[in-house]
Amino acid sequence: MIVSVWILGDQLVEKHPALMYAIEAYGRDQVRVVMVRSRQHGVIRPYQRKRLVLVYSAMRHYAATLETQGIVVDFVESDSFVGGLQDHLSHCRPEKMVAMEASSYPGRLFQTKKLPELLGDSIALELVPNTQFLVGQYNPIPDPKPDKRYVMENFYRDMRRHFDVLLTAEGTPVGGGWNFDKENRQKLPKNNTPPADIFFEPDEVTRRIMAEVEAIEPAVGTAAGFGYAVTREQALQAFDHFITTRFEQFGPYEDALTKRSHSLYHSVLSPYLNIGLLEPMELVRAAEQAYRDGRAPINSVEGFIRQIIGWREFMYWQYWRQMPGMLEKNAWQATRPLPEFFWTGETDMACMNHALTRAIDTGYNHHIERLMVLSNYCMLAGIDPAVVNDWFTSMYIDAYDWVMPPNVIGMSLNADDGLTATKPYIASANYINKMGDLCKGCRFNPKQRHGEDGCPFNFLYWNFILQHEERLRKNPRLGKNVLGLRYLDEAERSAVRRQAGAYLNQL
Repeated sequence: MIVSVWILGDQLVEKHPALMYAIEAYGRDQVRVVMVRSRQHGVIRPYQRKRLVLVYSAMRHYAATLETQGIVVDFVESDSFVGGLQDHLSHCRPEKMVAMEASSYPGRLFQTKKLPELLGDSIALELVPNTQFLVGQYNPIPDPKPDKRYVMENFYRDMRRHFDVLLTAEGTPVGGGWNFDKENRQKLPKNNTPPADIFFEPDEVTRRIMAEVEAIEPAVGTAAGFGYAVTREQALQAFDHFITTRFEQFGPYEDALTKRSHSLYHSVLSPYLNIGLLEPMELVRAAEQAYRDGRAPINSVEGFIRQIIGWREFMYWQYWRQMPGMLEKNAWQATRPLPEFFWTGETDMACMNHALTRAIDTGYNHHIERLMVLSNYCMLAGIDPAVVNDWFTSMYIDAYDWVMPPNVIGMSLNADDGLTATKPYIASANYINKMGDLCKGCRFNPKQRHGEDGCPFNFLYWNFILQHEERLRKNPRLGKNVLGLRYLDEAERSAVRRQAGAYLNQL
């Protein structure tokens, strides 16, 4: 009995549950792994080219690793997933197919609707649970009642308790607190130079894929300079590099903004987590050990762990709670198109130029550049959430269908009316200027609300507050923002509205 195991390109798990199950149940000799690289899927949007290289190269290296273990792999390149699977079925002729549940709604819809039609009555299909997230291993998970607001902090604490993470023997949080975020908002000192990112020299397989991807249209950026990990061994090296060179100072400068470093002290491990080369709990336990060994302070360790079992898991949970309707959410009725400069980086705003150019060139921005620069701008400018989500999904090396909607539509743009985050993340130029050096050399004055040198972040921010004052006053977490209107007299309010209106009209 031949059994096919379909492994998706973002499921490159060391011990893939569908593969382990098939081998144990039917024997290694009966198992055929199928992996499909769909040319059509690679151009459904203009992806960042380094993202495509990462996925395609990691898939090839994963297949090669399986083959060294004596597993037969059918790696199919086809115009579509359907075509690739049809090719596989025609020459392998399995009696059964096993797959792990996709992490995205479209992927799982394909598995439950289209795939059974493709297999027909003669080939049985079995889907095993997805193990790339902890919420699937957390019973009971928070009850997803419709329209109820869930605070991520409570979710995070429940996850800590359930998995016994950073807890004392008495069950209290290590360090005396659940959250040390207040200690993690420091500006990067001028004499502090973060270490360079770890770089992996592309091998022959990766170089060939880089050449192929360079010719793909539509796409963004270039494959040149690709140096991300494409194997589990390299991903583990990247994690070790973070622990030994960055972890200690990750916490204090987690929210800092600077032109002097590509990633500051961030781990840049999300691309590897999201395709399965690394697994969440192994990172969590290693971080705990680093704390016990005295290699990193509690605020760095707790902040890192919160990003994994708090933020990442909460976003995945929110995604499945709100799909498929999440993609259509638009609670603030934002309808403007995305400005062209998001695809070119050509803007006089120094902070936006910096963040956009970095994204276009590398496929990466750390979370504050994404949230408080790019998403903040889109929120204040009233740009359509679905369009913003498409841009984020196209641009980032760690972007997938499950992660961007809750982050962009839910958290960043508050378009789900507070189901994901309790307040919209909006700020004037003062925040950006306070947190780093992105305003340095900008032609706009971050301290000027309006006028010829007024920063767009300022007049857009105050215009947004004026436009939505009544609604914002009802949110207890935004009281200070709205109360700040007392500093604007009627003349200044009119000036802000005029300049914001003129600016938005020309977008």
